[in-house]
Amino acid sequence: MSPRRILVNAFDMNTPTHLVSGTWRHPDSQGWRYKDLRYWTDLAQLLERGLFDGIFIADVIGVYDVYAGSPDAALRAGAQVPVNDPMLVVSAMAHVTEHLGFGITASTSYEHPFTFARRMSTLDHLTDGRVGWNIVTSYLNSGALNIGLKAQVRHDNRYDIADEYLEVLYKLWEGSWEDDAVVRDRERGIFTDPAKVHPIEHDGTYFTVPGIHVSEPSPQRTPLLYQAGASARGRQFASENAEAIFVSAPKAEILARTIADVRARAVQAGRDAYDVKVFSGYSVITGATAAEARRKHDLYRSLVEPEGALALWSGWLGFDLSPYSLDDPLEFVPNEAVQSMAETFGEGDWTVRDLVEHLSLAPEGPVAVGTGAEVADQIQEWMEATDADGLNLAHVITPGSYADFAEHVVPELQRRGVYRTSYDEGTLREKLFGRGPRLPETHRGAGYRRAPAVAG
Repeated sequence: MSPRRILVNAFDMNTPTHLVSGTWRHPDSQGWRYKDLRYWTDLAQLLERGLFDGIFIADVIGVYDVYAGSPDAALRAGAQVPVNDPMLVVSAMAHVTEHLGFGITASTSYEHPFTFARRMSTLDHLTDGRVGWNIVTSYLNSGALNIGLKAQVRHDNRYDIADEYLEVLYKLWEGSWEDDAVVRDRERGIFTDPAKVHPIEHDGTYFTVPGIHVSEPSPQRTPLLYQAGASARGRQFASENAEAIFVSAPKAEILARTIADVRARAVQAGRDAYDVKVFSGYSVITGATAAEARRKHDLYRSLVEPEGALALWSGWLGFDLSPYSLDDPLEFVPNEAVQSMAETFGEGDWTVRDLVEHLSLAPEGPVAVGTGAEVADQIQEWMEATDADGLNLAHVITPGSYADFAEHVVPELQRRGVYRTSYDEGTLREKLFGRGPRLPETHRGAGYRRAPAVAG
């Protein structure tokens, strides 16, 4: 049996500092250019030259104000604030590339599904079907307050809302327009046959959407569906809806348990265990020699801004770390934030010092340091130990971390037969799964398709 190809997404965010607080100060970092469209088009072209599968763009609604009860630490560190919309840069990146995929994070908690459906259909058209949606339910209380809620919706209730949100979207994307509704008949003066466009008549617990989808069917209809929640409720949601999930864990055995559970749940939902592609958070620091890679690591580590790192961790964990000393153990504090993270780091012997000193360069997973061959060894060991399909490759500095990966690690993985040497044609779904552009019949969303009318 030939080895499984390792999928790789670049993991970025429309902000000066995504995950590693302080490294924006590195002279080679271009993170401060996040608001410059040329940053994004240059990055897209770099990633396509490196044969990355896609770029996965994170997002948050709100600010990290849990630490010391204020956003000041996050603001000083540029820690995911200021932050711009991830969707608006994608059309430009698609224009300068042919194959790169785009995973866009958007929340089911803060935008109505009717308007969101149009935005994603538009982008699927403009990218020729290369777009995916990372489904999140949001975890920052500051975001909930700023759209008029009194508090963040409870964690599991957010997924109840998301279940119905997806039902509305499937009805709009899959069922509202028949495949041949758009006829563009110049002689009869008919662009769309009204008999083949149908109101969805949705009247649910959280949403009422009576009418038709206002966009004609896009290349994928439903964009490729990512999901980034690894709690028990999140894994159940993923098993029914996600085609790709993003999970993170500091240890292989923790990640392996999560992935095995996701695959088992997918089977229970009537899908194949590998109908869900699993991307693991990962970081790489590499160079032409091991000594060069280690020097980079030590320099990056010296630039980490502890207060900014703790501002991010306080937001992820859902409780204020400012009263803790470095050697205080972490304890699980029940809350409505990122439950998978709180559960992981509330167990075992983790301390605040671990967050600042040992996990600061790679908060979403391990960091591999070394030559291209050494890093390739570490990646393959991680993939084999966890049963992951790919990596969500975080940067320490951008775009330098991705340029180094493309230069030193990609050729080594290609020599081992586990990394693509060229792109396949087609939509993002076709590229990742080697099958058609539409949701497979075993997917929940396929059940909302309208059967073609039979001529009388």
